[in-house]
Amino acid sequence: MIFDALDAHLDRVPGTVSAYVGRLDTPPTWTRHPDATHYAASTMKVAVLVALHRAAEAGRLDLDAPAPVRNEFDSALPGAPRFSCAQHYDNDDTVWDRAGGAAPLRWLAERMIVRSSNLATNVIIDQVGLPAVADVWARAGARHSVTGRGIEDFAARDAGITNLVTAADLAALLGGLARGAARPGPLAAPESCAAMLDTLAAQEHREDLAAGLPAGTRIAHKNGWVRGVRHGVGVVAPDDAPPYVIAVCTTTDAADGGPSGEDVEEDACRLIARISREAWNARHNLT
Repeated sequence: MIFDALDAHLDRVPGTVSAYVGRLDTPPTWTRHPDATHYAASTMKVAVLVALHRAAEAGRLDLDAPAPVRNEFDSALPGAPRFSCAQHYDNDDTVWDRAGGAAPLRWLAERMIVRSSNLATNVIIDQVGLPAVADVWARAGARHSVTGRGIEDFAARDAGITNLVTAADLAALLGGLARGAARPGPLAAPESCAAMLDTLAAQEHREDLAAGLPAGTRIAHKNGWVRGVRHGVGVVAPDDAPPYVIAVCTTTDAADGGPSGEDVEEDACRLIARISREAWNARHNLT
């Protein structure tokens, strides 16, 4: 098998490394612990993005209308006080420059993805609601992933309300977007799916999955990290082979690169880049 050597290497990595690699309309070529749950980190922002576009399609929200940018949010834990984000823990000061004012939802969605803005994410969740995000996971066919709370909702976290993903569920979500851009599907209209893929392709954090690909290769992707966790999921579009989806989730001491997400020396980034490179090298043999 083409991934045997990689499996042998990953067997020696402490912690849990999950993966899914396959073309869009076939069963996966290679999986590793695909249904193991991991803390979601920022990968859950893809489901939030889809929920926003679905609300716009339904006429409940206007993507180009300004939304208030308030750093105060209802907790997912009933009766808990409202919570706020910490700017030093975020990755995008441009959204914080709008705090106290307003910004278009489309722009906030872009910042949520390309810079992984936590403040933008919570503003959007405030607009669409957590049940709409849960509906996206269900429509994607996810079996284990949940988005139970906003980012930095510590009261909910301490009560056991959390955000979880699996490699298989992330692959289902990104694969569903890619298929949905070509023909109507359960997530959103084709034009919305194509727009979301373009946003994901503009990702500025490129130190994991994208780092394993040749320069200029299109990958529509989202990553996420906190200490001990590093994930990446994307759809790769080679010029010489059909597109494929790749998802890698790592919960391991190797993910120790701090909050910026830009430390290319982080072991988990290098590990995910290696897996991405191996998938790329096998792109003609994916079935």
